[in-house]
Amino acid sequence: MGTHLFSLEGKVAAITGATRGIGKSMALALAEAGADIALLQRSPEQTELQEQIVKLGRKCLIIPCDLDKPLQVKSAVPEAVSQFGQLDILVNNAGIQRRSPAVDFLESDWDDVLQINLKVVWTLCQEAGRHMVPRGKGKIINTASLLSYQGGITVPAYAAAKGGVAQLTKALANEWAKHHVNVNAIVPGYIATDMNEALINDPVRSTQILNRIPAERWGNPDDFKGAVVYLASEASNYVHGHMLAVDGGWLGR
Repeated sequence: MGTHLFSLEGKVAAITGATRGIGKSMALALAEAGADIALLQRSPEQTELQEQIVKLGRKCLIIPCDLDKPLQVKSAVPEAVSQFGQLDILVNNAGIQRRSPAVDFLESDWDDVLQINLKVVWTLCQEAGRHMVPRGKGKIINTASLLSYQGGITVPAYAAAKGGVAQLTKALANEWAKHHVNVNAIVPGYIATDMNEALINDPVRSTQILNRIPAERWGNPDDFKGAVVYLASEASNYVHGHMLAVDGGWLGR
């Protein structure tokens, strides 16, 4: 009992959006817990994270996956299964942001945000489910947002996509829980990453945000290490369709 519940020894995890920020910390946490890692990423030349994971004694392969190319997205999970022989954990972390007043919001920006933040998540979940459901086990972890609950300001496409991620997570959990496939989501609060640079550099908005966070600080990527290992491990076997907020208490304020 105890620490073995959180062990990922013998497991294989695939993750998107791991070259920096939250995704990088989550990939390292999964490897530190014992998992081998498939990095689903656009640029095979970016090998820094792969090298870090290999130094931990884990196997790590880069699976080419340009999220703007549907055929690459659709083939990424089957390729990871082919390379590793199995897939136990999928982490859908990649996301993009576009900011503009709603009346000026470009259709191309809308399409880009919904494609990367929602459709890609659906495609990868479906492909993972096709592998995990027949096996009778698996863990899928999506990255949602505070804007899965709130509307935000000047981010209509992001709010719509992340609302969709939350509902998709619950819908898949309803279908796949009986097959021992756990589908859950992590809900980041305000985290000091490049996606939030516009907010961080706005002294008024940044102060407003900080004043509302009970923890009295912005989050950082390493704050997600424990959450992702928990949802990927046997410790969460009876957790289905849950939205785990890592937000410094924002939603409870």
